[in-house]
Amino acid sequence: MANAELERLLEPDYLGDLQSRSIEDIRFMRDECRRAEDGLSYVRRQAQGRLDIVAAELQRRNEGKGPSDAADIVDQLPSILGHGVSTSGGILNVRTTSLEPPDDPGQLIIELEGILHESSLTGLGQITDDELRQLVDRLTEYERLVSDRRRKLHDRLDALQAEIVRRYKTGEVSVESLLK
Repeated sequence: MANAELERLLEPDYLGDLQSRSIEDIRFMRDECRRAEDGLSYVRRQAQGRLDIVAAELQRRNEGKGPSDAADIVDQLPSILGHGVSTSGGILNVRTTSLEPPDDPGQLIIELEGILHESSLTGLGQITDDELRQLVDRLTEYERLVSDRRRKLHDRLDALQAEIVRRYKTGEVSVESLLK
């Protein structure tokens, strides 16, 4: 996803006057927002995973344990990345339509890799505590930026979906139009 494409979708006037648009245009807009949201969700999950790994290394050191080596980090991954995941009884509210990586994660993943490339994760034991804290801060800020953009896309998706529902309720569009 190119930054320019995402910025276009996040422009204040992107939705314009929805009531004057055709149902086909609204569905197209909803689909392009969903694709962008899938890309943002992927990048956000990547940022959160890296943040969790870096924070776990920092926590380990704060507990008086020495720096991890690559094997330690790999061994800890299930507990680090599985924290907060519940599989019993809870409903996971996920909007994304796909958990697969996007075809072109674009500039956002390049920005994330500029903060911490995935291949650098096994070398966390070789950096200082101050560098770890800086990584936590940078990853937290980046995750927040991606989450804010994602939230704005959700607002657009909600508006587009509400307009589609309104048209079905008022009879402006019929269910039969989906079959065409």
